[in-house]
Amino acid sequence: MAEELKLFRTWSSLFALRIVWALKIKGVEYETIFEDLSNKSPSLLQYNPVHKKVPVLVHNGKPIAESFVILEYIDETWKETPLLPEDPYERAMARFWAKFGDDKVLTSIVWGVFLKEGKEQEEAMVEAMEHLQFLEDELKGKRFFGGERIGIFEEVAGLKMVDEDKFPLLVAWMQEFADSPIIKDNWPPRDKMIAKFQALRDAKLAAAAAASK
Repeated sequence: MAEELKLFRTWSSLFALRIVWALKIKGVEYETIFEDLSNKSPSLLQYNPVHKKVPVLVHNGKPIAESFVILEYIDETWKETPLLPEDPYERAMARFWAKFGDDKVLTSIVWGVFLKEGKEQEEAMVEAMEHLQFLEDELKGKRFFGGERIGIFEEVAGLKMVDEDKFPLLVAWMQEFADSPIIKDNWPPRDKMIAKFQALRDAKLAAAAAASK
């Protein structure tokens, strides 16, 4: 019986893109099902009733939700071209820095710097720069997070934050990551991404301004 693998995603979800990259790296065939999160399909609600969001990977009828959980499932199911180190300690450290990237780096950049203005943005910038320095220090002597493995870090900010003079290792890593054929060939159109996030930022700032009146 042939395996059935479906990925529920949106075209722009950075969390879902991780799953696309992982499956491409592994060479695993799958079916893509694009979701409209303003009108979620019955299938998405069935497969992810807790969070009701993407990504969701459905393997032979069994759903797995949350991007890091899905990545580990993929790595343990299709063992060719491992995504994480085999050494238990290095594997734990890779998990730690991946979680740090989401919980600290992306949160401080997106919800702090990207969606704030004025003094609030300046204060958020201080916290974001501290988190970026942690990543810069982690990269010393390594090509990617987790040693020689490709890690995942997406910068979504409306101003220059990762300066080459201050964060040379991080800039070099980001460029090498972006130049990877699998990443480059499976990235959404840049103009569409810019338009989407610009609209998101404008809407959030407008709502915040209206709420403060």
